[in-house]
Amino acid sequence: MNIHEYQAKEILKRYGVDVPEGRVAFTPDEAYEIAKEVARDGVCVVKAQIHAGGRGKAGGVRLARSPEEARDIAKALLGSRLVTHQTGPEGKEVKKVLVEEGCGIERELYLGLVVERSRSRVVVMASEEGGVEIEEVAARSPEKILKEYVDPAVGFMPFQARRITFGLGLGKELMGKAVRFMDGLYRAFVESDASLVEVNPLVVTNDGRLIALDAKISIDDNGLFRHKDIEYMRDLDEEDPKEIEAARNGLSYISLDGNIGCMVNGAGLAMATMDIIKLYGGEPANFLDVGGGASREQVTAAFKILLSDEKVKAVLVNIFGGIMKCDVIAEGIVEAVKEVGIGVPLVVRLEGTNVERGKAILEGSGLNIITASGMADAAQKVVKAAKGVMEL
Repeated sequence: MNIHEYQAKEILKRYGVDVPEGRVAFTPDEAYEIAKEVARDGVCVVKAQIHAGGRGKAGGVRLARSPEEARDIAKALLGSRLVTHQTGPEGKEVKKVLVEEGCGIERELYLGLVVERSRSRVVVMASEEGGVEIEEVAARSPEKILKEYVDPAVGFMPFQARRITFGLGLGKELMGKAVRFMDGLYRAFVESDASLVEVNPLVVTNDGRLIALDAKISIDDNGLFRHKDIEYMRDLDEEDPKEIEAARNGLSYISLDGNIGCMVNGAGLAMATMDIIKLYGGEPANFLDVGGGASREQVTAAFKILLSDEKVKAVLVNIFGGIMKCDVIAEGIVEAVKEVGIGVPLVVRLEGTNVERGKAILEGSGLNIITASGMADAAQKVVKAAKGVMEL
């Protein structure tokens, strides 16, 4: 689960991480009142709050030199659609802005934590090139990225923080502040069940402060049941409505850029299905996993979600029946097609428990369903169907 910058900073403050003073505003007048309170030497910053990076380059982060100017900037941003390299051409609507104090910046650095799955460790990454995406730094100058791997048995150690501090060239005068900052960041990561904590930029101010000028936190959905105080931060307006509807029905759904809808049971089968579709020249429109024990109602809901995507030109149902029996899936498919209606080709490949019964249900339905005998056969048929080539 992603959260907004102002919410990430709320979490970091709990762990003693220094962040700029500021509050979120939903109207231009609120931005004006906040600016009067937080502006430093008359200067404040107005930041669009959307779930996407690259806001500054897109004009979503602006400097205001008076509360009146902050109000004008908020008026221009609120209700607009901000287009960044992460939003796609359609952009995202700005519904709130963060108004913060201005800071005298001396240096910009990068600091982030993520799980390094190949080592089963949390890795603390740092770079002197703050304000730049870490992927860009890694591609251009990988030697400029400092890394400290954390042993889960002992946690992030002070000597590791000191090593990063020296590596960033902060010096002894900022040693204590840097160690406390990194310790707070690590505790926020672990205790919030985060999958990513990123401060970019981490700034050294003219008066010797270390401040998280920007902050990004992603929370592992599997740990949300332990964090009701974080779960309420979820902004459904920033998420794909199809993914929200899938979650309500106990389904796993992720939108992709292709035109072939995929309904499968199991994440491994989902990945294999998408791979084989691409092998035969197609592009998946989604990752939709109905799980190992889906009901007919869930299958019907899955079809509705698939067909709500206008990009979908064909649908592939690829089910291996174990706990989830093929005849139940077949009944769900028939019910769903009758209830929802389907205006695109439907290819079904069933294998496993009660497969013959499932195939008989599909064949006796009277519906225009294309059956397949294996994954390769199913992929070839659905790719041809999506291209309008029906060779059955």
